[in-house]
Amino acid sequence: MSPFSEQTRNYNNTKNNMAAATRLISRLTLVTGGGSGIGRAVCQRLAAEGASVVVADISEESAHETVAGLQNDLRGQAHTATAVDVSSKESVTQLLTTIQTRYFQPPSVCVHAAGITQDDFLLSMEEEQFDRVIKVNLKGSFLVTQAVAQALVACGAPKGSIVTLGSIVGKVGNLGQANYAASKAGVEGLTRTAAKELSRFGIRCNCVLPGFISTPMTDKVPEKVISKMKSLVPLGRMGEPAEVAEVCAFLASDDSRYITGTSIEVTGGLFMG
Repeated sequence: MSPFSEQTRNYNNTKNNMAAATRLISRLTLVTGGGSGIGRAVCQRLAAEGASVVVADISEESAHETVAGLQNDLRGQAHTATAVDVSSKESVTQLLTTIQTRYFQPPSVCVHAAGITQDDFLLSMEEEQFDRVIKVNLKGSFLVTQAVAQALVACGAPKGSIVTLGSIVGKVGNLGQANYAASKAGVEGLTRTAAKELSRFGIRCNCVLPGFISTPMTDKVPEKVISKMKSLVPLGRMGEPAEVAEVCAFLASDDSRYITGTSIEVTGGLFMG
């Protein structure tokens, strides 16, 4: 490669990196489940790209810990931490009211990353375990998507992007996770339907399907199980929360302005085809 070509490539890479670093300037974003794991990584990525971030989590303490690690957006606007129970309509409604009171606008970007697991085999799973996971993961996705969309439509916002976190488990199932798999399959169906209904308002809805990602949830998994999981992944390793966050940031930005109603797998090739 000639020196001129190398300089051109370096210039283009720098220009692209600068564009990515500023593509969410002036965007107010809401991240549920932002207190840890993938949600925290999403908050960090959106803030790094210039967004004002509202970090919402069932644990307000964890949400504040996330905010403490975020860089201020390029307009000097402080980020916000707040508690929310996504399975409660009252709590979600209060969350949107709080955001609009503080920022005088609804979030134009929402990444819904809140979710739980309560694993057990189908033959021994308690009804309460099933109901709780459905209530948080699926009903929570409905409540947050609905509340954000209603606020955007009510104020006449010209565009919006709602990103939900599903799971590859929702497509292929997993031992001991009948409740989780059912909830995440539902999230994907909910997102596709929302995309069809909300497109006329300029609101895009997409779903991200992580595979085996290193999070506080997987820290409790025995090493021999982790090794088995890695052996199933063509890329040979667990994914990082930041790698999921990069896809969420893309879907949040105008770089994905012609993408809606789709699901993007972030799995290292797991179960491809």
